[in-house]
Amino acid sequence: MNNEPTGLLLAHRAMLRDLDRLAELTRQLATTRLDRKRSAAVADYLSDFCDSIHHHHSAEDEVLWPVLERAAGAHVDLTELTDDHAVLDPKLARIRQGAAALRAGHTVSAELAADLADLRDTLHEHIADEERTIVPLIRTYVSDDEWNRVESVIRKRGAKMTFEVPRILAVCTDDELAETRREGGIPVALMIKLLPLPFKRRESLVFGGSR
Repeated sequence: MNNEPTGLLLAHRAMLRDLDRLAELTRQLATTRLDRKRSAAVADYLSDFCDSIHHHHSAEDEVLWPVLERAAGAHVDLTELTDDHAVLDPKLARIRQGAAALRAGHTVSAELAADLADLRDTLHEHIADEERTIVPLIRTYVSDDEWNRVESVIRKRGAKMTFEVPRILAVCTDDELAETRREGGIPVALMIKLLPLPFKRRESLVFGGSR
């Protein structure tokens, strides 16, 4: 097999980038009162980010893990990674609550900053464990056709492309971008052309000058 889970690795890379910059942003803005427009922008970004993480880990639990268990059999034990996923939803719920409070009160709470720092630390460790454990199994035991089916099923689960695509593009190397264009055809080429500019405007409002 010559299988490379590029999409999974890019999703992780985009997630970690956002975790780092959102944790730093809320640390800097903790107890700061924002204007209505920016507070809504930060809150909306946090909500979309929580949805993105939930979509990713639930897709792993429900789509990827069963494929790995069938393909790798006794070579795979996903208990620890699944347990990690179980603790994510309560953490995401606290951040969603903090985002709602920010939208209503226009102030970044110290609790929201602490929750994002906690989520950042948790996911940095979890993703390192996952890539060390899962990626070699995918490369060794999952056929190209089966991996393509996994990615196809996950794409159909309704991720928000206006949020996901620009964040993935931001962490792509030139070679990865070329591969994405080649494999995705005209629909992906159109998303690459049309989605980044409005997203950059959104980022500018959320993160200000430092992104």
